[in-house]
Amino acid sequence: MRLSEIHPIVYHTRIAQKRLFRKISDLAPGKNFASEKQDADLAVMCTKHSSLLRRTLGNSDPQLQENKVVNLGIAAPTIDGILIKPGQLFSLWRQVGRTTAEKGYLDGMQLSRGEVAKGVGGGLCQLSNLLHWMVLHTPMTVAERHHHSFDPFPDDNRVLPFGSGCGVFYNYIDLRFYNPTNITFQLRVKVGENHLRGNIFADIAPENTYHIVEKGHRFFRNNGKTWRQNEIWREVIDRRTGNIVREEQLMENLAEVKYELNFEVPECNV
Repeated sequence: MRLSEIHPIVYHTRIAQKRLFRKISDLAPGKNFASEKQDADLAVMCTKHSSLLRRTLGNSDPQLQENKVVNLGIAAPTIDGILIKPGQLFSLWRQVGRTTAEKGYLDGMQLSRGEVAKGVGGGLCQLSNLLHWMVLHTPMTVAERHHHSFDPFPDDNRVLPFGSGCGVFYNYIDLRFYNPTNITFQLRVKVGENHLRGNIFADIAPENTYHIVEKGHRFFRNNGKTWRQNEIWREVIDRRTGNIVREEQLMENLAEVKYELNFEVPECNV
């Protein structure tokens, strides 16, 4: 066990250190962060997605779901309308900033050090999940993405493949993606009554479309623990012909399951 996991003072000092290191590293020359916004939508819609705001997550406090909606309502406008021009890098935390009570953020659910916890500004993983999923349907490349090392809750009307989301924690656990094309992209994010909704627009149509595929999904037991595993692949499709140009493996996920399953799983090696 690491020292930072034993002593809270050491843990919080380590967080402050990592946040400082991130701020310093972002000052390095050559990093061109997206920051300009535009109210009007760009000409071409590349992709869209929506996710349910209130979900049943195990035995968690339903009030944390309501607080999450408030938090998303504060964070979403900081991203809505942002342009990601050729050669620019998008950073979620550079747009959202630190989530504090002074800004109106409430206690929401967080996943920290292998456990479910609550903290001010919790619940913004839903925003990072939405953005990450949409970006996978564009030619932009994911520059930084962190996945959870455990699976905390049973599936509740799951729409996206397991492991396709990403965790965020100010400011050093970030979602960042880069635009290597000659196309300008635009993010639109809105919090509705029941759904978080997002779109990615572009000034011209990319030459390809994209389809995400899950492969090799399974549960298994090893050394007294239950694990969940899968692979996420992407089909790159020619927009004109509809033919698959290539398949790409995007990620491989392995996470410890933190809940009881209502079915038997095989014993095997990781």
